[in-house]
Amino acid sequence: MLGGGAAGLFCALTAAQRGRRVLVLEKANKVGKKILMSGGGRCNFTNLYVSADNFVSSNPHFCKSALSRYTQWDFIAMVERHQIAYEERKHGQLFCIHSARDILAMLITECEQAGVVIKTNSDIAQLQTLEGPPEPHFQLEFIPDTKDGHQLEPLTCESVVVATGALSIPTLGGSGKGYTVAQQYGLQLVPRRAGLVPFMFSDAMKPLCERLSGTSLDVTISCHEHAFTEALLFTHRGISGPAILQISSYWQPGDDISVNLLPEIDAAALLLEAKQEHGASLLRTLLAATLPRALVLELQGIWWQDCAEKPLAEFSDQLLTEIGRKLNDWRLKPSATEGYRTAEVTLGGIDTDGISSKTMEAKQQPGLFFVGEVVDVSGHLGGFNFQWAWSSGYTAGLHA
Repeated sequence: MLGGGAAGLFCALTAAQRGRRVLVLEKANKVGKKILMSGGGRCNFTNLYVSADNFVSSNPHFCKSALSRYTQWDFIAMVERHQIAYEERKHGQLFCIHSARDILAMLITECEQAGVVIKTNSDIAQLQTLEGPPEPHFQLEFIPDTKDGHQLEPLTCESVVVATGALSIPTLGGSGKGYTVAQQYGLQLVPRRAGLVPFMFSDAMKPLCERLSGTSLDVTISCHEHAFTEALLFTHRGISGPAILQISSYWQPGDDISVNLLPEIDAAALLLEAKQEHGASLLRTLLAATLPRALVLELQGIWWQDCAEKPLAEFSDQLLTEIGRKLNDWRLKPSATEGYRTAEVTLGGIDTDGISSKTMEAKQQPGLFFVGEVVDVSGHLGGFNFQWAWSSGYTAGLHA
């Protein structure tokens, strides 16, 4: 097992429970680092409402088999069996009440009880196929431990599961090792980029975001016919928050995003009605009842500075209609995302055309499996990436 993250550990315990001898090789000094930091340290370990629509992939059908083989209800049952306290938050997200350490401890306990051996500070230098009857075997050669110079002896095995994660958050062990292995065995790669990641700006939005840093509000963000209604957070680098992270998985460089600051409200109709009923009011006063005042003042400087001190009654219907349209469709053009440094997932990865959806095994190389984030399957925010780790790891664990 190459990698001791969520998918690797789950695959390991699944395979060991069916009698396989399993060795987990983790290049970091401890397993499950990404589990521990997830969900603000509380681990959003799955979601009540899991479907293929919650995942981004070049083949949207690929994930269905694994997700149906090991469901969110199966993982919830394991959590409850270990008496881990959890809670449901909005949109069906399930979090540990106490700590993400509870989930990691559960996985390690299950591995230990099944006889899984875990070795940390163990990074492979080379993977080779040894042809021979009745099945091909693999030989692993290791990179010397940088701390003590110790090098593990080469070892052979019947199956190799690549659960090395991807490029996101490299400080937690993300790497491209799994892609190298895939290419070595002829699998294709789908172009990779950062997903579930904040946006940055290089135009006039950059200083605006700096001034509004810390301000948040619920909005609807849309791009390429995908839309999410969640919180937006202004930061000193740009915009973040759940709505932004979600839409980032569908954004490409050069794209606009549409921000609806007043979801489910026809802003133009609201302003025209207010002109009739509250004609003596200032527009900023009206909007500050619904939107953060600091944001309203920034929008005033952009959209109606010349009329800032005029009562609504003196605004033309045309200007109010135009301002209302912008409130419902504020077009922004990010210059970039923050990249892999803060991305929660890596979009793209190993092309699923080369992998069996029923076993996670490489179609052209018996005994070689790929699970978790290294594959071209990425979930939305909300526990879906962990569910993919459990489901894909379980599926491979049944066959590795």
